[in-house]
Amino acid sequence: MQSDEKKGTSSSENQGEGDRKSAERYNEQTREFVKSGKVEDAAEEAAGQDPQKAERSEKAGRERAREVDPAVHRDYKKGEK
Repeated sequence: MQSDEKKGTSSSENQGEGDRKSAERYNEQTREFVKSGKVEDAAEEAAGQDPQKAERSEKAGRERAREVDPAVHRDYKKGEK
């Protein structure tokens, strides 16, 4: 009999980057949102957003992040290490 590690499962149910359960949950919630008819309202609200307020919100979110995504500020002229 194989251990949980060899089968790719564990008691903590951490699925890593390919988390199928989270993807399924996201897809289902997205379908429900689209069916709700609220997409146009959300798009109009986002379009009317104050750009400076949006920038401050994005900056605050980045400050809470563990690390900066290297792809965000990558200098493609330098090449990779």
